[in-house]
Amino acid sequence: MGNTSDRGLYVIAEIPHWMKFPNRRIALLGLATMIVGCDMQQGETVPESQLQTRWASEVTAERVHPEYPRPQMVRAAWTNLNGLWDYAIRDSAAPQPAEFDGHIMVPFPVESQLSGVMRWVTPDMTVWYRRTFELPNAPDDQRWLLHFGAVDWLTRVSVNGERVGEHRGGYDPFEFDITDVLRPGGEQELVVSVWDPTDRGDQPRGKQVLDPHGIWYTAVTGIWQTVWLEAVPDAHITALKIVPDVDAGTVTVRVSAANTAADVGVQAAVSADDRVVARAESASGEPLTLGIPNAHLWSPNDPYLYQLSVRLATGDSVQSYFGMRKISIARAADGHRRLFLNNEPLFQFGPLDQGWWPDGLYTAATDAALLNDVEVTKRLGFNMARKHVKVEPARWYYHCDRLGLMVWQDMPSGNNESEEGKEEFRVELQNMVDALYNSPSVVMWVPFNEGWGQHDTERYVDWLQEYDPTRLVNNASGWSDRGVGDVSDIHRYPGPGMAQLEPRRVAVLGEFGGLGLPLEGHLWVDRDNWGYRAFATREALGEAYSDLLYQLRPLIGEGLAAAVYTQTSDVEIEVNGLLTYDRALEKLPADVVTQNKSVYSNPPIVREVVPTSRRSGQLWRFTTDEPAADWHSPNYDDAAWEQGLGGFGTDGTPGAVVGTIWETDRIWLRRVFELETVELVNPHLRIHHDEDAEVYLNGELIGSFPGYTADYLLVPLDETAIGTLHPGENVLAVHVRQTGGGQYIDIGIVELLEPETK
Repeated sequence: MGNTSDRGLYVIAEIPHWMKFPNRRIALLGLATMIVGCDMQQGETVPESQLQTRWASEVTAERVHPEYPRPQMVRAAWTNLNGLWDYAIRDSAAPQPAEFDGHIMVPFPVESQLSGVMRWVTPDMTVWYRRTFELPNAPDDQRWLLHFGAVDWLTRVSVNGERVGEHRGGYDPFEFDITDVLRPGGEQELVVSVWDPTDRGDQPRGKQVLDPHGIWYTAVTGIWQTVWLEAVPDAHITALKIVPDVDAGTVTVRVSAANTAADVGVQAAVSADDRVVARAESASGEPLTLGIPNAHLWSPNDPYLYQLSVRLATGDSVQSYFGMRKISIARAADGHRRLFLNNEPLFQFGPLDQGWWPDGLYTAATDAALLNDVEVTKRLGFNMARKHVKVEPARWYYHCDRLGLMVWQDMPSGNNESEEGKEEFRVELQNMVDALYNSPSVVMWVPFNEGWGQHDTERYVDWLQEYDPTRLVNNASGWSDRGVGDVSDIHRYPGPGMAQLEPRRVAVLGEFGGLGLPLEGHLWVDRDNWGYRAFATREALGEAYSDLLYQLRPLIGEGLAAAVYTQTSDVEIEVNGLLTYDRALEKLPADVVTQNKSVYSNPPIVREVVPTSRRSGQLWRFTTDEPAADWHSPNYDDAAWEQGLGGFGTDGTPGAVVGTIWETDRIWLRRVFELETVELVNPHLRIHHDEDAEVYLNGELIGSFPGYTADYLLVPLDETAIGTLHPGENVLAVHVRQTGGGQYIDIGIVELLEPETK
C-alpha cells in the first residue's frame, strides 16, 4: 500500500468527566487526554481526531470486555481484571514511581481515546500500570495464573513487590503462575511496566509509527487485550493442539499439562449437537485420535463446530471446539491449479482487514464491535479476510470460526534488520502460529508483506509447512516473491491483475482495489485523506467497484484462485474502506452482495482473437519518431518502421511483460491481423497502458484511454468499433504518450464468453 501524505497533531489536555466519576458511561472520551502530575515535555500530543464508534458509549469502568477471552480453552472459574488501573509514564531509567499520574482504562492502548490517556510514548519512556485485587474463593490447593491477552511490547510483571516474569512480544498471549507470591488473604498488588520502541526498534510492530502519516498509523503502547486471573489445580492442562483429518474422518488431540506425571490419564469427548459422538483416553503428552463418523464439514456456507471436552485424571478439565475442514491445492476440472476446501475448489474472496479503531486503535470498544466487522464482511458476500499485519484477540477468530469466515493471517511486519530483530521475528511467528493453531477459520499463513523486513524466506516457508501441514503458506504477499510456498501473490492497485500461472503454485491477488470515498462526519481528519483512486459519491464508487468485479471474473476463468480487496474499513487518513472508520456507514450500494457473489459462479471464458503479449510476445511495427498524419490508416506504408515483440515499455512497470524496451515519451504501433469472420461474441479490447493511449481499428479511433493501468483490463467494443472489422486483413494501431514513472503498452482483442455461450 502506497504512502501519500502527512498529517499534523495537536494537544487536547482536558480531564474527562468519567475519570472524576468512574461509574458514568464513557460518552465524551473523545474530548480528553489525561496529563496529570507529570512534568514530562514529550509524549503530550494526542491523536488529532475525536472520531468514535457507536460502541464507545457502552464501555464503563465496571464492564470492559467482560467476555471470556480464550474460547478455545474454557474454564468456568475466572476473574476479569479489566477496568480502571493507575498509570504513570516515566523515563525508562527511572524506578517504579511512588505516585501515579492518573487512571487508565485497561485494555485500551495508552494512545487511544478509550484509555482516557491519549499520550504518545517515546522509546525512552516506560508505561507503569498498577491495581489491586482480591482473590475469589477457591480451594486451598489451587494455583493462580495471571493471563495477558497481549501487551505491546516488553512487559515486566510484579505481584506484591515480587517480580513474577517478563515477556517480549506485542501480539501473543502469555501467563505467569503467581501463586507463590500471593498474600494469605486480603488485597494483592499488581504492577506492570511496559517499554515499546515502536518503529525505532526491529521487533514486529505492524503499521504503528511515532509519526503517523500515509499508510502508517498511530502507535499502540501497553496492555491492549484482556487481563485476567484463573484458578487451576496444581496438575492442570496448559495447551491443546487439535488436528482434524477430513480424509481419514478423525481428529487428533494433543494435551499439554503442568505438574503431572508423564503417564497421567487424559480423557477426551467430542460432541455434536449436544450428543457425544466419540471418546478416547491416553496418557498426557500422547495423542488422542477420535473417529468422527459421517463428519459434518466446516465451510463458509456451513461453519459447523464440534464441541470438545478434555479432562485430566487429576481433575482439571477444559472445554474447546474444532471444525472438520481441509485446505489444500489441487487441479480443478478446468485444468487450473486452485485452492480447495474440503476437496472441492472454492474461489476465496474477501477484504484486507487491518483491525484498527478510531477510539481504541488496536482494541475494539466492545466484543460486539469486534463481531460487527465479521458479520458485515459475511453479509457483503465475502468468504474470507486477510488479517493484515496484525493479530487479533482470540475472540475475533472465534467469531470467524462460528460464522464461517476464512482467514489469511499475516505475521505483523517489523524492520528485522539486526540478528536480534530476526530472532524476535522467529519467536513471535511461532507464538502466533501456536496461539491460532486450533482455529478452523485460519487457512493460510503470510509471513511477509511487500518485502517489509523480509529475510530467510525459504527457511520460514519450509518451517511453516512442516510445523503446520494443515494450512497453506503464502511466502510473501506482493512485491518480493521468492518462488516458494503454495501461492504466487501479486498486488495491483486498482487492478485487478494476475501473476503468470505456474505448474505447482496457485495464482492469487493479495491486494487490489483501494477505491477511496471520504464521507463528511465520519473522517479521522477532514483533509489530506486518500485512496488509490478517489471518488466523490457512493454512486461513482459503486460503478468503479462493479467494474473491478467485471474485470476480476475473467481472470478467475484464466486461473486466478483468490482476491483480496482493500479494505474492510477506513483507517485513519485512508478512506478506501467498505465501511467508514467509525463503522457507521457502508459505502457501496445495496446490490454489492449480488455483485460479490458473482465471483463464486462459473466465470466467463476469455478467447483470444488478437493475442496480447502477456504469455507470448506478439510482433508489431513501431516508431518513436512522429509519423505522417495518416499513420493509423490501413493503407499506410509502415515498412520503414522498426519491428519488435510486445509489450513495449520499461522493466519494473507494474503488470508489464516487456518484449521491447521503450523509454521515450511517445510511441506509435501498428499490427496487421486476419479474421475469418466478424461474427464475434462479446468482443473486448484487452489493454494495458501507461500512460495516455489512443486506439485505432482500421483507421477509426475506437477509444481514448487517459492515465494508466496497473495490469491488463478488458474494455467492451461498441457497435462502431465492431463495425470497422471485416473478414481478411485488419489493422490495429496505437499511439501512447508518457509523462513520467513507469511506462508500458500492449493491446489485443478477445471474446468474453459467459458459461452458457461456451
